[in-house]
Amino acid sequence: MNALVYHGPGQKAWETVPDPTILEPTDAIVKIDTSTICGSDLHILKGDVPETKPGTILGHEAVGTVVKIGKAVTTIAVGDRVLISCITSCGRCRFCKEAKYGLCSGGGGWIFGHTIDGLQAELARVPFADTSVYPVPDGLTDEQVLFVSDILPTAYEVGVLNGGVEPGDTVAVVGAGPIGLAAIMTAQLHTPGQIIAIDLADARLEKAREFGADVTINNGREDAIAIVMGLTGGLGADVAIEAVGVPDTFELCTALIRPGGRVANVGVHGKCATLHLETLWTRDVTITTGLVDTNTTPKLLKLIESGRLDPSPFATHHFALADTVEAYDVFGAAAETGALKVVLEAHPVGHDDRGATVAPTYAPELVGSR
Repeated sequence: MNALVYHGPGQKAWETVPDPTILEPTDAIVKIDTSTICGSDLHILKGDVPETKPGTILGHEAVGTVVKIGKAVTTIAVGDRVLISCITSCGRCRFCKEAKYGLCSGGGGWIFGHTIDGLQAELARVPFADTSVYPVPDGLTDEQVLFVSDILPTAYEVGVLNGGVEPGDTVAVVGAGPIGLAAIMTAQLHTPGQIIAIDLADARLEKAREFGADVTINNGREDAIAIVMGLTGGLGADVAIEAVGVPDTFELCTALIRPGGRVANVGVHGKCATLHLETLWTRDVTITTGLVDTNTTPKLLKLIESGRLDPSPFATHHFALADTVEAYDVFGAAAETGALKVVLEAHPVGHDDRGATVAPTYAPELVGSR
């Protein structure tokens, strides 16, 4: 098969690699129909994630079709269409039993494209398949559910829920990239009083308004702290969601928050940030951090199925899976290209010479049973 392989900082290639095989009876082999690229993949390529070894297939978000299952797999079958979560759950350890799958100590957690081969490939081995994939509801497209692999539950759990967003709250979202926009989208499920988006790029602030922000602030030329204070009677935001992952944005969140407020850090930080306890220690501010657990994935899928959520606007660029290297160039230059999320399609929908839709094909030689 072919896959996007990491070869060390700054090096990647779409190349032929061995097909994955069943290694444990709880494994499944899934044919990848649709995948995407995450900011975490860019961090790996920058060398910020030393646990990822050269030779690893990247990617941790996908929708696919089950083509083979291990003997112990009982909840999915060959031919099932499934969402592969960015977080894998052993289902047995203390943390999985507490629905904290991101902390799984039984071999799961964030492993795809991190410590094992990932999902930017034609085929993938999925460990703990019974507890790590989700059936795609009938009638939904890949594009409607693909972003529930990561950015929607990440923003919702680590941002909105950790931040304790309540009806009437003022919510400040610092960073209007995909995670920030997903936080804006899912915060609306809790009917906040107002959502304020803060970013340096006007194009992303325009997107923030499209996704539901009530106020936008360009912190490159406007005083975000003064504006937020003016909008809140001098108190500050009830909840500040950090969605960038650099010291300046974390420190901005702690300056925007009201006494007794909550700062929810979602961004991936590669450098130290200063915690200004000299100004925070009397203000009863709660600061939360975390890796997504994906325990809200079933809820989010139901909301999409019922029409209450529509993540498809995140898909701004489409590529064939074989063009993943080009897709990385576009996604990595988001400020110039306007990319939010790219969609990598194994079998882009096309038409034959008579105008009939060309259906995706599977890999029959891999199809098997328990």
